[in-house]
Amino acid sequence: MDWKYIKEKLKPIADGLFGKQRISRYERPHYEVRPLEYMLERLVKIPAVDWLNYAFSREPLNGKFTPQQRLEWMRKSLECGKIYAEKISSELNTNNPDIIAKKLGLEVFYPQYPEKTDRVLFAEFVKPNRINIFMDAVNRAERLLQKKSVKNILTENMRPGKIILSHEIFHHLEEKYSREIFTRTEKIRLWSLGPIHNDSEIYALGEIAAMSFAQELNKLPYCAYIMDVFLVYDYSAEEASGLYEEIMTLAGLEP
Repeated sequence: MDWKYIKEKLKPIADGLFGKQRISRYERPHYEVRPLEYMLERLVKIPAVDWLNYAFSREPLNGKFTPQQRLEWMRKSLECGKIYAEKISSELNTNNPDIIAKKLGLEVFYPQYPEKTDRVLFAEFVKPNRINIFMDAVNRAERLLQKKSVKNILTENMRPGKIILSHEIFHHLEEKYSREIFTRTEKIRLWSLGPIHNDSEIYALGEIAAMSFAQELNKLPYCAYIMDVFLVYDYSAEEASGLYEEIMTLAGLEP
């Protein structure tokens, strides 16, 4: 789960976590800080398909897509994640992501922080079969869940480590089934000149499907994109509030 798109918003946090020294001055935007429960209560009510503008806002090729394409791809990617969650659960006779990872031959490691990166990372899939779950973020989320009001909103099914692992498992499945899985076979033509053409994969599709996969596998009653705000909150309530404002605005809702 690589939320590179919050890198700019979390530069000060990333610098503090990873010991990076910055020479040039970074002017951090400011947002109205909202209570976590206030934001979660509203985010859990957003249907999965209505996260599409937020999901595609992180796509490098987003400007080349029409609204109709985004909506169609959102629906198909959500369905792809659900189908593969059902497929793997059925084949391996379990929906426990820890067991699934083991049966798929994945090596899962739980370091506290990333060693070297210029991106904000909560987890990563490293080809061919390694997953790193960075425990600082997981532990912070677990502490937030100790508050009954937060737990009541997110339900007992909110298990941060398992949800993050599920997301990364899907990225492994993309590699395993690359010739047939929708998130890899669907492409956009960037240009063509006679018989020569350049087709590109669409990054957002894999992220959307991975969120859907995690939601289905863990039986979450809400879209797993909520993790963006939830995981950031303990690092910076202000930055999480900024993400919340963006999500609500892109969903056409009042923050």
